[in-house]
Amino acid sequence: MPSLGRLHLITDTRAGCNPLGVVRAALTAARADLVVQVRVEDSATDRAAYELTRAVLALCAPYGATCLVNDRLHVALAAGAAGGHVGADDLPVTAARHVLGPTGVLGATAREPGTAVDAVVAGANYLGVGPCHTTSTKPGLPDPIGPEGVRAVTDAVDVPVIAIGGVTAARVPALRAAGAYGVAVVGALSTAADPARATAELLRALA
Repeated sequence: MPSLGRLHLITDTRAGCNPLGVVRAALTAARADLVVQVRVEDSATDRAAYELTRAVLALCAPYGATCLVNDRLHVALAAGAAGGHVGADDLPVTAARHVLGPTGVLGATAREPGTAVDAVVAGANYLGVGPCHTTSTKPGLPDPIGPEGVRAVTDAVDVPVIAIGGVTAARVPALRAAGAYGVAVVGALSTAADPARATAELLRALA
């Protein structure tokens, strides 16, 4: 498995956002420490997801940064991404591992120790845990679990835990203290006036 960076940037493809511009800016600050997870709106076509993934891969390549695809594992394989991430309503982790094969990077979403352990046993290389705080980036999410919920998961598994949901640089120290290996962000970078500077601030908080 490629070295997993501590800062995960999830692409924001909502109207008015510039996902490639944000990825480009973040890479200048984070370089190989960045993992870019391509996530598109449910209404997006597979072609659109594929083209965005190929564009992100082209941006990541000079820096050695890892590119993953959320949910659409067939797009990850077709585009040549390092792997993918599955949420609670996506393919089961066992099935996702079968699709990606033994060497693909596979992340899975969890919010409590039992499902976290099951995901790791089924083949997840890392876990996205949250939402840690309230966020408006993705609708329909369950209540935030806070750093305490992150700690409950990190105590139960031995794979990297990536905290997600309402993450800001100011909130990173508490999440790291709770055992999180890293954090995943959407709005913290996609809505930042200066994404490169915001990336640098997150990396300093993660260090």
